[in-house]
Amino acid sequence: MGDEQDLPPALADLVADFEFVDRGLRAEMLIEYADRFLEVAPAIAARPYPERARAPRCESEAYVFAVDRPDGTLDLHFAVENPQGLSAKAWAVILAETLSGQPLDVVAAVPGDALYRIFGRDLSMGKGMGLLGMLELVQHEARVRIEARRRAEAGL
Repeated sequence: MGDEQDLPPALADLVADFEFVDRGLRAEMLIEYADRFLEVAPAIAARPYPERARAPRCESEAYVFAVDRPDGTLDLHFAVENPQGLSAKAWAVILAETLSGQPLDVVAAVPGDALYRIFGRDLSMGKGMGLLGMLELVQHEARVRIEARRRAEAGL
């Protein structure tokens, strides 16, 4: 089990909300998150979405779009092409709500076990790998910007 100190405050609070609920309540809570999912705005991305934005291993065909904020953080947006992709939609809402606006190094360091602490340990391997792929793509976007900032500061 991870440590809440490894998580941004909003994600740590959400993990705490999920960690000790039974399977039925957990499912209800995740469906509520999925119901809040909004497709990425056309001003940010339009179909067909670029392959580079597609989350690896995600059977629901989730796409991640990171938009730079003036303060150097990111706004996260998602598309989920599978209308039945409730887990991907719930995870997209969770990632957008808890990681948008967070420092890039914090986003890049979110441990993958946060997924299992929210979804539960009985998450199937295939679904877990796809949802981790969404997190990995979010983290990749953060790392790209961290590296660009480092290079700019070094005058490269």
